[in-house]
Amino acid sequence: MLTLRLSRSKLSRLSQQLNLVKTTQFHTSQCSLLTAQHRQLTIQTSPPPRQIVDLRSDTVTQPTPSMLHAATLAPTGDDVLGEDPTVIALQEYVADLFQKESALYVPTGTMGNLCAILAHCHYNKSAEMILGRHSHINLYEGGGYGNLAGVSAKQVSEDENAMLDLDEVQDAFHADNDDHYAKTTLICLENTHNMLGGVALPPSYIDTIGSLAHRTWEKHGVKVHVDGARIFNSAISQSVSSSRLCHGADSVSICLSKGLGAPMGSVLVGDAEFIRLAKRARKRLGGGMRQSGVMAAMGMYALQHNVDRLAEDHENAQTLARELKNAGFWLPRAGKVDTNVVFFGLPESCKLKKEELARALYEDFGVKITGGYSSGGKLFRLVTHMDVDEKGVQRAVAGIIALCCR
Repeated sequence: MLTLRLSRSKLSRLSQQLNLVKTTQFHTSQCSLLTAQHRQLTIQTSPPPRQIVDLRSDTVTQPTPSMLHAATLAPTGDDVLGEDPTVIALQEYVADLFQKESALYVPTGTMGNLCAILAHCHYNKSAEMILGRHSHINLYEGGGYGNLAGVSAKQVSEDENAMLDLDEVQDAFHADNDDHYAKTTLICLENTHNMLGGVALPPSYIDTIGSLAHRTWEKHGVKVHVDGARIFNSAISQSVSSSRLCHGADSVSICLSKGLGAPMGSVLVGDAEFIRLAKRARKRLGGGMRQSGVMAAMGMYALQHNVDRLAEDHENAQTLARELKNAGFWLPRAGKVDTNVVFFGLPESCKLKKEELARALYEDFGVKITGGYSSGGKLFRLVTHMDVDEKGVQRAVAGIIALCCR
């Protein structure tokens, strides 16, 4: 047995140290308790955070609780091996929806369009496509058709209804009988058209382009691809089925992460051979995913529950356009809005620069918008979606008018 012999002075100092430790522990616990109580009081008494009205794009939509729940229940497999049952179900569902033979799930719309270009042009480095000068593929997809697909482009003008000038399209055609030119292989359309204000192309126009490609130029094998990132907005606005709308097209890319509200993903549809080639292109571009059924399940939920409600977004966009036009703002097409995209220009009396308006609108009203489009960068864009309700629209209108018309 070990016996410690301590002097009285040492015992006294040890006792004082023990008391100091106890006192420190008491004060520490008291401080922690007071801090917790203060934090609780702060949470209870602080005003609730302001709901942000984000009109920059419909890509900012958040997945709903039901959508997230669907993801947790999704059976998965290795999609690169073609074994993910949820991805397979999504692809079959979309192919049937558009009355096409087959479909392919890809991570993004940009990749979907690039896979389509690669597949239609068969990796032919002398291929050329015809597309609109203001199309998303031409302006906002990193030039992938040129630097990754090796395809040249003949850009033609669109009218205010997003239709390519047919005379220009025919003038742009090059057959494979002159070494001076790349061979016309593909025509690309955009429906709805982003940069022209969400304009919806009618099925009759897509049929006309399809007839030109498949009949007039039949022996040249020209194909038609539709960038249908917002194709369901177009279908809803015209009360027409998506399959009828795209009947004249060989392929369509459909985005799930815009107005439909899924967190990611697009689907490419076309015939079986086209999808086979597109799948090879997806692999080359690094788009093969493994257990992607988790995301595909949310895309499936979006397609089954969020298509019809796009009409609400269109109504909100029309409200924005009407109120701004009445307040003296300039709008393309005399304020006509087909779907969920609204462009507007500031009245001459407004002294704010575009950066100042965007900043003040966010700081003072909690509304986010983007500017710098077309007409020398003087246009602003508003995009309605499922996370912006009627009250949010009214707050945005009130804020824009208050800042620009004071």
